[in-house]
Amino acid sequence: MATFKIEGGHLLSGTITPQGAKNEALQVICATLLTSEPVTISNIPNIRDVNNLILLLKDVGVKVFPGNSGIFTFQANQLNMEFLESDKFVERCSQLRGSVLMIGPLLARMSKAIIAKPGGDKIGRRRLDTHFLGFQKLGAKFHQLDNREVYEIGAKRLKGSYMLLDEASVTGTANIIMAAVLADGTTTIYNAACEPYIQQLCHMLNHMGADISGIGSNLLTIKGVKLLHGTEHRLLPDMIEVGSFIGMAAMCGNGVRIKDCSLDNLGIIPDAFRRLGVKIEVEGDDLFIPQQKHYVVDSFIDGTIMTLADAPWPGLTPDLLSVLIVVATQARGSVLFHQKMFESRLFFVDRLIDMGAQIILCDPHRAVVVGHDRKIKLRASRMSSPDIRAGIALLIAAMCANGTSIISNIEQIDRGYENIESRLNALGAKIERIN
Repeated sequence: MATFKIEGGHLLSGTITPQGAKNEALQVICATLLTSEPVTISNIPNIRDVNNLILLLKDVGVKVFPGNSGIFTFQANQLNMEFLESDKFVERCSQLRGSVLMIGPLLARMSKAIIAKPGGDKIGRRRLDTHFLGFQKLGAKFHQLDNREVYEIGAKRLKGSYMLLDEASVTGTANIIMAAVLADGTTTIYNAACEPYIQQLCHMLNHMGADISGIGSNLLTIKGVKLLHGTEHRLLPDMIEVGSFIGMAAMCGNGVRIKDCSLDNLGIIPDAFRRLGVKIEVEGDDLFIPQQKHYVVDSFIDGTIMTLADAPWPGLTPDLLSVLIVVATQARGSVLFHQKMFESRLFFVDRLIDMGAQIILCDPHRAVVVGHDRKIKLRASRMSSPDIRAGIALLIAAMCANGTSIISNIEQIDRGYENIESRLNALGAKIERIN
């Protein structure tokens, strides 16, 4: 297990470029299973979750041809269905939540898929009902394999259907889309997730020959086609990494530029930081965050305390609440954070309280942060990263704290952030990886 040793108090300055989007990568890489022709994807981030998914596809029989600078070509013309039924495949899936996105493409193209409980962040229950209810609407059926806690889902031929999703699940929507593109007839998905990565998946599938309309809305219409062909696709910048860099620059920056952000696809992320008083300047497709000695939390028009809550797109992504909480610890003012989607994601604030932050954890979903206005600096600490987003939030806290902090279990951070210590050290941070 590796750790980070962070010497706090160093100002960051310079330019940093976000990696390709992790969540989009997991979706579009699985979508390559829908065709036997080559699919080339560029701007793929070199991170643990994506690399593990690529290795899993190789085991399934997908040919993978790596190129330069995050470019990969995938060709799924000889899939190994025997491996899909093996204990090794089930074990690998249980360690990688992104593996659930293979079910839709395999069901559409091979008429069956094996379902194992996927892994991922320990941030509370993340049910898969939306996926399976959608597959059942398309005509798929489940049965448990003998003497194993594994299910097989299959259908001789999927048939288009109208469905109203019980929640706007991003991975659920992506999985159902990938299953429906090769189904007979028309599928209508209402209450579909519509975040940029879902839009990117739909555009890629249309370039492969699918017929998807309503892209960008919560009502998708998919006319099934007989066959998909190859294409080329480029990932968007990772909006969560952009938000993480905004938080770092606000707390310990001396003028930081974030390049090529794809501003049109950031939604309200910049405005969420502006509500905490963070100055963000837009220059073309770049964001520049100047140094601020003080940043003051806004209040609502009626003078009540600022509340930031997560919501499905175009609302605020839950993946950035951890970073926003850390930024609020040094603001002037108080903020109520309401994490609605996962009941365990706020428990990391205990580590921030140990570092001297003034936070009241009201319940598993709500926390009040009373900002220090930089009058009381956070203290260095020894801690462990519980998940990807809490891990990067604790790293930001350590970078602005007095003294030297140690963060263990940084493999969690590696799952979502590419070569993070080298990129931040280039801006002036002092982070050492100890294996």
